[in-house]
Amino acid sequence: MLDIWRNAGYPLGNHGYDHLNLNRAKTIAAWTADVVAGEPMVAKHMTGRDWHYYRFPNLAAGTGERHIAAADVLKTRRYRVADVSIAFSDWVYTDAYVRCLARGDQTSIAAMKVQYLRGVDDGIAQMKAVSRRVYGRVIPQVLLMHLGGWSAVTLPGVMARLDRAGARYVTLKRAQADAAYAYANKLPGGGSILQRTAKANKLDVSDIVKLKSVIDVKQICR
Repeated sequence: MLDIWRNAGYPLGNHGYDHLNLNRAKTIAAWTADVVAGEPMVAKHMTGRDWHYYRFPNLAAGTGERHIAAADVLKTRRYRVADVSIAFSDWVYTDAYVRCLARGDQTSIAAMKVQYLRGVDDGIAQMKAVSRRVYGRVIPQVLLMHLGGWSAVTLPGVMARLDRAGARYVTLKRAQADAAYAYANKLPGGGSILQRTAKANKLDVSDIVKLKSVIDVKQICR
């Protein structure tokens, strides 16, 4: 899988060996060990390229002393944080898609696609509204997606919606060159940089809500 990704010309970064959530790790040493254990395979596939990006599992950057300690570990190991500003919760649908596919229930799959892609449109609009409230502008975005069957079959629809919204595609390094990322990187807590920055500046964005789901993906095709 990593060979296919690299042969297509895309870079890799570290997400930890066992996807260990910083907030749930028993100790900072245990979390550090998970970061280190994830390095050899990434380095192997990124020979001659800089792979020192780390994305916190579950976007959990820790609070208090744990946040400070984790930041020190990443700095010592020459990492930059691969932060996130927008996501469409594709992972939520993956198990339901597998179940429906196994049953051959294309009707349910079609209904989920309608709901999910409507949520993508809503998520883009929400991102723009929150970004303008927090920063006074729409900052460069970093999209979080996951590798899975659902993400694969819906990707054309997602890309079409991003294109219609005016998206232009740049490298992670270029997106994160924006000052919004450097500021958010110092903030504790979890979630996207928009969420952390809004909270740190006591900005209320609760009125900017997402479309409510109608289909219960935990129960469909059971």
